[in-house]
Amino acid sequence: MPITITQESIKDVKNRFNLRGNSQELNDAIVRAMQVAPYDISVLVHGESGTGKETIPKIIHSLGARKHNKYVAINCGAIPEGTINSELFGHKKGAFTDADADRVGYFEDADGGTIFLDEVAEMPASTQAMLLRVLESGEFFRLGDSEVRKTNVRVVAATNKDLLSEVRAGRFRGDLYYRLAATKIELPPLRKRGIDDIRTLIMLFSTKFAQANRSPLAKFTDGAIKLFAEQEWEGNVRELKNVVEQVSLFEAGNTVDEHVAARYLNKEASTASNVPALIEHGKADYAMERAFIMGSITRLYEEVARLTSLIEGGHTAPAYVASEAMTLHREMSTLLQAPSRIEGDNTGVIERIDSQDTAQHGYVDHVEEVMQVKTLDETERDTIAEALIRNRGRRRRTAEELQISERTLYRKIRQYNLENIEDQ
Repeated sequence: MPITITQESIKDVKNRFNLRGNSQELNDAIVRAMQVAPYDISVLVHGESGTGKETIPKIIHSLGARKHNKYVAINCGAIPEGTINSELFGHKKGAFTDADADRVGYFEDADGGTIFLDEVAEMPASTQAMLLRVLESGEFFRLGDSEVRKTNVRVVAATNKDLLSEVRAGRFRGDLYYRLAATKIELPPLRKRGIDDIRTLIMLFSTKFAQANRSPLAKFTDGAIKLFAEQEWEGNVRELKNVVEQVSLFEAGNTVDEHVAARYLNKEASTASNVPALIEHGKADYAMERAFIMGSITRLYEEVARLTSLIEGGHTAPAYVASEAMTLHREMSTLLQAPSRIEGDNTGVIERIDSQDTAQHGYVDHVEEVMQVKTLDETERDTIAEALIRNRGRRRRTAEELQISERTLYRKIRQYNLENIEDQ
């Protein structure tokens, strides 16, 4: 039966699913999700990356008749083409080389519940055909099996692409598109949600960061918030959260006006070279990162030097505070005199402090550099993890970059426990 939608019920849904903001576009999307929830039809969610598309199917499932059954979320872009059919529909023992036992697929496992197919536009053609059959008749085959199986699931799909354009380009089946898009829900990009929503999100992210890290709250002025609202935010809420947390870290307890905010937004108004700026996806600037690290160390050094001078000038302080300040002062002096230590990306330098000097003098007299050599497995794991992060968890692109097969990549991901590196 239809859900009675009121301002109070919309507010309850927002609180339950941690949605913040009151723009008309966002409220429209939430209302539409609430309206379609009781009806057992497929839904297609469209929105740019970082807009929170994964929240809509959770709303639909929780307010629908299937809410007491399973909810399964699948990132189609993160599963290699060679294994996605097995993951979704299962396989029979012996269906392929590594199939040493029968496997139940997600569609069979979620029988009676809801399946969320994220990045559905990345689904290969063979999988599209199998999905279409499930949507039309509820029937499917396990890979390598001839037995027809049935499942009863509700499908909610999401994409950041224009699926109609994908259909016209021959990359997505038209019949599948119309099956999935029985109802469409559009999530607005952050830049269209207005300054009030951006203010709310900034306050939320900065407060949460301060509470989680027990640090002073960074205070954003109206001018800073206005500058934030003028940005394009191609990464949307996810990108905003990243920037606000950076500001909250380095400006803890400070007032953040438009001049301070500009530095973190990489605007021309910036006059500082020692603050982070957003890096365009796929174009990492390691020189900038090294400059930022050195700038941060320099600022910390200045603070420690000030504290040390106060202590040496006769100001009282607990013994352990004085000792730690002197230790930091000497260590950082050594580091700043040898900046080459952080300029190599893979030096693996560890600083070993002589405990005898510390015990006798209360400060570090020297720092010895020791090379930490990575094992072959550690090197391979780090290489794969970094490639996954660069490609935002998209395993097909990661495999192409690493010049290995998707099946090999999938095996390595499981071997090194990297399953949690998904679309960021």
